[in-house]
Amino acid sequence: MSAQDRHADRVDVSAALVRRLVAAQFPRWADLPVRPVAVSGWDNRTFRLGEGLSVRLPSAEGYTPQVEKEHRWLPLLAPRLPLPIPVPLAKGTPAEGYPFPWSVYRWLEGDVATVERIADPREFAAALAGFLAALQRVDPAGGPPPGPHSFFRGGPLETYDAETRRTIAALADEIDAGAATALWEAALAATWHGPPVWFHGDVAAGNLLVRGGRLSAVIDFGCCGVGDPACDLTIAWTLLAGEGREVFRAALPADGATWARGRGWALWKALLTFAGHRHTDPAEAGRARRVIADVLAEHARDA
Repeated sequence: MSAQDRHADRVDVSAALVRRLVAAQFPRWADLPVRPVAVSGWDNRTFRLGEGLSVRLPSAEGYTPQVEKEHRWLPLLAPRLPLPIPVPLAKGTPAEGYPFPWSVYRWLEGDVATVERIADPREFAAALAGFLAALQRVDPAGGPPPGPHSFFRGGPLETYDAETRRTIAALADEIDAGAATALWEAALAATWHGPPVWFHGDVAAGNLLVRGGRLSAVIDFGCCGVGDPACDLTIAWTLLAGEGREVFRAALPADGATWARGRGWALWKALLTFAGHRHTDPAEAGRARRVIADVLAEHARDA
């Protein structure tokens, strides 16, 4: 599935629509105010419902399988993890012109993680690694294997081989295409042979909440599943750096091959982001370009 396919046919969701949905299906919450959150995400639209709840609605049909998955598994994962995660309280049905199932969650306080908001990068990295290690220790029996619901996170990198090579070729005048290809091929060669474990699937700064400078919650499990956890390492290059990255790597049960695949996932995502934003969003493109440079430099040092 191409990036264009993944992002097609998005549904516009307004606070007024959410108010109508809540009032019709959950009248006990009908009097609570509804307002959009500052950072809503791409796969879903999120609204705050009163002070203690949130409403999360898929933005396109491709994200709807995540609703049932989260209702099935998050209540089981939550008590086994060292940090709060979203736990669904109610599941809504299509209505009022909105065509997909949707969810009500308890609101989790915190700001999205940024370098400036993190008081101690080493402590933050250790806490995040501890969370992911605990997630991997949860019994994977019956958990959802990689597939369209996770956009094949947790599966083999080969799923995105053609897309990655096309993007490298398209960016050949702006990046070191030879080095990018070498990193990608090394990641493909670092085949995963371990037992399947739980993975989050989208460990990004926007899905990590900070309070008082410390990691306080992990949100958005829409891409979670059971498989190869290497996809969860991308945060090592998109947010962490220096000693924080070293602490993160040392605290995780991740061997050299897993780290190499993680670099491959980070490169894939950064290439797509850079290609998609270099002419429209200089700030986002600049962040992606820094990730590309970072993973290429690290791969060159390790080679």
